[in-house]
Order: sequence, then C-alpha cells, then structure tokens
Amino acid sequence: MSTDEVAANRSARTAKNAQRAERRRHVARTVRDVRERLDSGTDVKPAFDWELMVEHARMRLASAPWVFALVAGVAALGAMWTDKVLIGAWTTVTVAAHLTGLYFAQAFLKTERKDVSLAGWRRRLAAVDGACGLAWAMLFLLPGDGSGLVDVFQFSAMLVVVAMAAILASNIPAAMFAATFPITVTTALGLLSRPGAMDLPAVSPQMVMAGMAATTQVFFILLGHRLYKASLAEIEARAEKDALIGELEQAKAISDESLRKAEEANFAKSRFLATMSHELRTPLNAILGFSEVMQSELMGPLDNAYYKGYVGDIHDSGRHLLELINEILDISRIEAGRYTLNEESITLPFVVEDCVHMMGLRARNKGLTLVEQYEEALPKIWADERALRQIVLNILSNAVKFTPSGGTVTIKVGWTAGGGQYVSIRDTGPGIPEEEIPIVLSRFGQGSIAIKSAEQGTGLGLNIVQALIKMHGGTFELKSKLREGTDITVTVPKSRVLEILPQIDERPQRRTPGEPLRHAGAASILEAMRRQVEG
Repeated sequence: MSTDEVAANRSARTAKNAQRAERRRHVARTVRDVRERLDSGTDVKPAFDWELMVEHARMRLASAPWVFALVAGVAALGAMWTDKVLIGAWTTVTVAAHLTGLYFAQAFLKTERKDVSLAGWRRRLAAVDGACGLAWAMLFLLPGDGSGLVDVFQFSAMLVVVAMAAILASNIPAAMFAATFPITVTTALGLLSRPGAMDLPAVSPQMVMAGMAATTQVFFILLGHRLYKASLAEIEARAEKDALIGELEQAKAISDESLRKAEEANFAKSRFLATMSHELRTPLNAILGFSEVMQSELMGPLDNAYYKGYVGDIHDSGRHLLELINEILDISRIEAGRYTLNEESITLPFVVEDCVHMMGLRARNKGLTLVEQYEEALPKIWADERALRQIVLNILSNAVKFTPSGGTVTIKVGWTAGGGQYVSIRDTGPGIPEEEIPIVLSRFGQGSIAIKSAEQGTGLGLNIVQALIKMHGGTFELKSKLREGTDITVTVPKSRVLEILPQIDERPQRRTPGEPLRHAGAASILEAMRRQVEG
C-alpha cells in the first residue's frame, strides 16, 4: 500500500470517528433535553423556562409602584358610588394579594438555580396571580347606586386591569389566564345581573358590554401569548448567541493550542534539520569526494567497466541527495524567517552570465542551444548575489532538464517598464498544462511531465525561487503552454537599482568676494543622493 493510500485511509477513519462522536453528542443532548422537559412539565427547555420565570418575577417587582397607584386610584373613584367601608376592605385585600405576589417573586429570585423546582414554582406564581385576579374581581361585585355610570366605570376598570394583568403575567401562560379570567367573568356576570339586562328581544347596553368583556378577554389572551412567544424567541436567540460565542472561544483556544504545537513542531523541525545538516553533509562529502577520485582514476585504473558505472551512479546519487538536503534546508530557513540577505552592489548581467556558463556544459552535452541577450549599460543593483545565483540556476536548470535535444533556451536581461531589471528564461520544452501550474508552483509539487521524466527533482526549486525573489521585493511570473514551452520572468524592483552618480567637475569655479568656497560638483552629488533616497 502506498503512502498516499495510507494517508487517505487515515483521513477516512478520522472523519468517521468525528461523525460518530458528533452523533453521540447529539443523542446525549436530545436525551438530556427530553429528560429536563419532562421534569419541568412544559415543552420549553428548562433553561428557557427558568429565564421566563425570572423575567416574570422581575417584571412584577418593577411594576409594583404602578400597580399600587392603580389600586389607590380605583379605590378613590369607587368610593363615589359604593360604600366606603366595602371599598376600603377591597383595597386591603387587593394590596395584600399583590404584596404576597411580591414576596413570592423575591423568594424565587433569591433561590439558587439548582434548588428550584420549576413545576412547583410555576404553580406558586400562577396561584399568586390568580389570587390577585380574584381580588380585582371582587371590585365588580360591590353594590352600586344603580346608575349607568357605575357600569361604564366597572367596564373601563376591567379593561385597564385585564390589560395590565395580561402584560405582567405574559411570560407564564397559566398565570396570565389565572389573573385575567376571574375579572372578565365577574364583570360580564355583574353586567348581565343588572335589572332589565336580559329582557328580550331588545339588546340592552349591559349585554353589549358583557359581550365586549368576553371579546376583550380573548384579545388580551392572544396578545399575552404573542408576548410570550416573543420573549421565548428573544431568550432562544440570546442562548444561540452565547453558544456561538462559547464555540468561538473554544475554537480560538483550540487554534491557540494548535499554533503553540505547530511552533513547537517547527522549532523541533528546525533543530532536527540543523542537526541532520551536519550529520548528512559530512558523509555525503566523503562519498562525493572518494567517488570522484575513483571516477577520475587518480589512484589507479579501474579494470572492471561495471565498477566505473557503479562509481558514476554513486557520485550522481550523492550529488542529487546533497542538492535535496540543501533545498530542504533553504526552504526551512526561509519559512522560519532565518534566511538573511547579505546585500551588496552587484551587476545582474554578470551573475546571469556566470550561471549560464556553469550550465553550458550540461546544455551542450544534451544538444541544446543557449541564446543570451543582455541590455547594455545596466546599472548595478543592491541584492544578495548568492540568492540571485540560486534563483537563476534553479530556473535555468529546469529549462535545460525538460527541454529535449535540439531545443533552445533563451536568456534575457534588461529593463522593466517600471525602472527595475528583469531576468527572463524561455525554453522550447514540452510546456506545462494550465491546470498543473498551481501544482508546479507549490511545495514539493511536480507536474505529470516531471514525474514521467527520468530526471525527477525535489519539487522545491520554483518554491525557493518565489520565496527569494519575494524577499527582494520583486515579482515572479510563469507562463507556459503545452507543446510550446515555458517562459519564467523574475524582476528586481526599481528601489534596488543603484543610480549612477554624475561625474564630479574638478575645475575651479569663480566666486564673488565673501562667498564661501564650495566644490563645483557638490550640488550635483547632493541632488543625485536626494534622488537616490527618494527612489
């Protein structure tokens, strides 16, 4: 089984394990939610039910001053049409009922969440609201003076009290019904019990107001239900937001931990590569040196031709392994930010010409034609000569490697449109399919042609080229078409091109008396330095 198949199987197993874990968590959450709902006695999640009951208790406490003010106002108006002793007794009972509600609301808020029985407290709070509703209903049983104004007053008071009770108790549907139903029923029955209210076939005003009272009860029950749904939706949205924030924080913690592990792994990798660099290069240098001595037969001839072939294979394999180690170390240093540029003033055409000379023998042995085109009078640039040599050699070696015999490799060096300098290397090789270009530019990426070639590389050459030219602030561009060849261009920005200073005029200059002596070329030098800094 290949390495790719092993990795694919491992990934598939990891995905299956993750799916199984997610299913187990989902089942556990479902079972827990069902158990909690059975314990709470409603279809709402216990956490949401708790929030609704807390909001109900807080609303009752917050509205207490306004409720007592309403009781006082109704008692003052009721004293005009009924006995003052009866209205005083009603006021006392109503105030006591609301004080009891405040007591239970405070007791509920002071109780720890873990000690609360939601079903029991819901019954208590609903019973308190029912007691308050009965207390208000007693108002409409008090005897009046028999005038029509009393009916209007009772009906108006009923509308205000039912609206208040429905809104205050909307977070607990049972409490809302218990608080409003006694008031509506008592008002309707009281109106219908008036003399002449049930005389048919005529419809009395009392019958109309009783019907409106029943309609009002239905309306406010529906309104309270909508408020209940709105409160529940708000709590659910807040819970989802909190859960999302928790997931984000957990993901951030996992990301930070992964980053820490990645940094530790990167440090371990760098330390390993630094150690292996010495451990591998030392024996490799011996293998290359001794194999080269044997290949050159410096210590005597090798009579067996097979031995000479084996020595050549050993030397080529050792050189390939050394190149692989060097490229891996280079890309590792670049990734770790430990690759430093040793910048100096260099001439780009000279560097490219040396690289072409180094690859010339290999190109001639393969029957390739190298065409060089250099623009004249190119100024020097400020760059790392070793890095630029590696850039050019990596691109040029790929061109020579994949261009068939009889092909041509064209090397150009010149000015860019923006004032920088460029190196372009074009070959007449097989080219790269368009869909494989991202693969070729990736780390360890190799196209189908490279895989089929007898001269396989490491897949790091172009990746190193991109990283090095980026460190110089330049650009990398690859253009290729199948069976037409490949064209790679790297550019050095204008900021790295050194401007040629003007020649200093050594001739003496005339000056007026009192004028300080200055060099004739100082102004031109300062102006050139200023342009260099601005560039």
